[in-house]
Amino acid sequence: MQTSEIESKADFEHIRYAQLWEDADVLTKGLGDCKGGTLVSICSAGDNALAMLTLDPAKVVVVDLSLAQIACLKLRIGAFTNLTHPEFLQLMGARPSDNRKALLSKALKGTDAETTAYWQGLADEVEQHGAGGAGKFERYFRIFRTRLLPFVHSRKTIDDTFVSRPKPERQKFLDTRFNTWRWRLLLNAFFSRFVMGRMGRDKAFFDHVEGSPAEHVARRIHHAAVECDPAENPYLHWILKGTHGDALPMTWREEHYETIKARLDRLDIRPGSLEAFVSTGEKADGFNLSDIFEYMSAEVFEQVYGSVLAASAPGARLVYWNMMVPRRVPPAFAQQVTTLTALEDTLKAQDKAFFYSDFVVEEVT
Repeated sequence: MQTSEIESKADFEHIRYAQLWEDADVLTKGLGDCKGGTLVSICSAGDNALAMLTLDPAKVVVVDLSLAQIACLKLRIGAFTNLTHPEFLQLMGARPSDNRKALLSKALKGTDAETTAYWQGLADEVEQHGAGGAGKFERYFRIFRTRLLPFVHSRKTIDDTFVSRPKPERQKFLDTRFNTWRWRLLLNAFFSRFVMGRMGRDKAFFDHVEGSPAEHVARRIHHAAVECDPAENPYLHWILKGTHGDALPMTWREEHYETIKARLDRLDIRPGSLEAFVSTGEKADGFNLSDIFEYMSAEVFEQVYGSVLAASAPGARLVYWNMMVPRRVPPAFAQQVTTLTALEDTLKAQDKAFFYSDFVVEEVT
């Protein structure tokens, strides 16, 4: 079995992301018409793989090196199966609840023993923060929000961040009320490479990063606060307030709940690396590659990209994000794909998952 470069460097025993910090709205639009096709998705917390079911594929193959991340998807499968939509939001932490342990038990009904034991071990954390708050990345934001942010911004300023305004007024709010010297000091300290590597993402994920993560975050805050309307941003709402407001991530919205529930049997969960999947000889019509190319050296990226192309049907789309490491089709394969630049530009402007600096949509020719 092939292994991934990052597999030998990073810790995959614990939940890193208990919810997806990528925008499934732009992902599904980027994948295009996939009805009846085979799709492949990096699992992470499972939200994007579930969102891909709304495209009406025949199958979504879900891969991940981390059994903990696959446990996140299996919990969601149980939740969609056994809970109402309001109960789902309470369990995940999008809405307040004093009943999450009971909801967790209900969601785990019929789930395999290993997944059940795993989540029962996290029951206290789920009760307090929701299943969507039980990851390393979410704990990182929780420390930021509860221990440090109150020294920088008042509750009123945070609440006012999510008042819908025209774009010029959003710029004024950012300049005059939000982007204070205290805020800049906090960004530089808390989003440094050292702190993010220890408390947020695995330090191995920064092996190929050049430049300052804090400066990157500062630039992306402008996209979230000015280019987009913060009132419509569920990711920013969770970071600053610890739950979701009126806006929800695509997979968690009521209008998709029954559709996803009816298509859960189309998920094909395969623990392991993407490299292991593409060696099977199967062909896919679309790939959600998350931001996995960031964690690879340029040489390994070219090898893996070539293997993905070999596993792609004609017309398949490769959709992925870059955060701080620029990755696009290697020159060796440039004649085999078309970059859908106009679609990319449209979707990048809409992308509410503001940490990412680039969003890539490439079509196999």
